[in-house]
Amino acid sequence: MSTASAQAFSIEVSVSCDAWLTLCPDAEGLAESAARATLADAMDQASAPLLIGVILTDDAEQRELNRTYRGKDAPTNVLSFAIADPAVAPPPGAPILLGDVVLACETIAREAAEQNKPLPDHLRHLVVHGVLHLLGLDHQSEADAAIMETREVEILARLGVPTPYRDTV
Repeated sequence: MSTASAQAFSIEVSVSCDAWLTLCPDAEGLAESAARATLADAMDQASAPLLIGVILTDDAEQRELNRTYRGKDAPTNVLSFAIADPAVAPPPGAPILLGDVVLACETIAREAAEQNKPLPDHLRHLVVHGVLHLLGLDHQSEADAAIMETREVEILARLGVPTPYRDTV
């Protein structure tokens, strides 16, 4: 990654659940590097600096967010809250505030254990997944899911994380 692209985005990681640091001491750094790798992958399409937030929270907070914004009264592993459409150019000189990616500790730790995946790898996968949502990718159709999964696998490979999909790529 070039110095120019490294300065073309900003990532703010916040931890509101101490369990993240107990279960995965480098959670902040892993989340930032996964978000950075995903944004670097998208820099060719960006017309301005990109800004995102990554929030490492617990199931209780995630459940409240999921209930409030999606009408689902249960925690979920990752939520993405897009603020800007990256396809719409901001005013000259202004950055693009893409939004926030919020990750639930207990759910992600449980999934990692159930799937026999290292927690750091699962965390990085879900950060990549969430950031791709902020960049406009989705998985509502099989075709869209295939595109998104391919991008995830490519980005994760650059981070040294094996494919999270057992029957693909």
